[in-house]
Amino acid sequence: MHTQHRCPWVGDDPLYVKYHDEEWGLPLHDDQQWFEFLSLEAFQAGLSWYTILLKRENFQRAFDHFDPERVANYGETKVAELLADAGIVRNRLKVRATIHNAQVFLKLQQTHGSFDQYIWQFVEGKPIQNHWKQMKDVPANTPLSDKLSKTLKKEGFKFMGSTVVYAFMQATGLVNDHLMHCFRQKEVAAYSESDY
Repeated sequence: MHTQHRCPWVGDDPLYVKYHDEEWGLPLHDDQQWFEFLSLEAFQAGLSWYTILLKRENFQRAFDHFDPERVANYGETKVAELLADAGIVRNRLKVRATIHNAQVFLKLQQTHGSFDQYIWQFVEGKPIQNHWKQMKDVPANTPLSDKLSKTLKKEGFKFMGSTVVYAFMQATGLVNDHLMHCFRQKEVAAYSESDY
């Protein structure tokens, strides 16, 4: 049987394989998913993505499936409940930042019609196709992630440093950073083309 070549960061953990093969790098267009990725990437700051992935279902349950309207209205009782939830990352600053970020997210939706329309303008509506050969070629951040990070912070978002933002861009398909030998590189690129 022909083994499929994947990006080396995946390893052979079924959870990671599924995430890499089905989600990572696919262009997103659903506002609730956008908010989920924004939130999870912010929670990831200083931790490994794998830690977040393991807890992802717990996060979805705890945060009402990242419905931004519900999260934006969380009060102190809900904050206390989240901080007592061992299934998620219990970081007070990040929990409060998620609620605050939901409020910023809703403002952007109102101004731009959708967060999707807002965020895609940073890449002129089309995913950036990179052609990396090795993991060491892939940057941790770029001038564009610096710019987007600054802009998101100016809008009011928290935990949006350039490295977090670049990981967010990779995960949501704003950039295609699958390595050239990875079977998903062409699939994701084709998906991007057919989508616009």
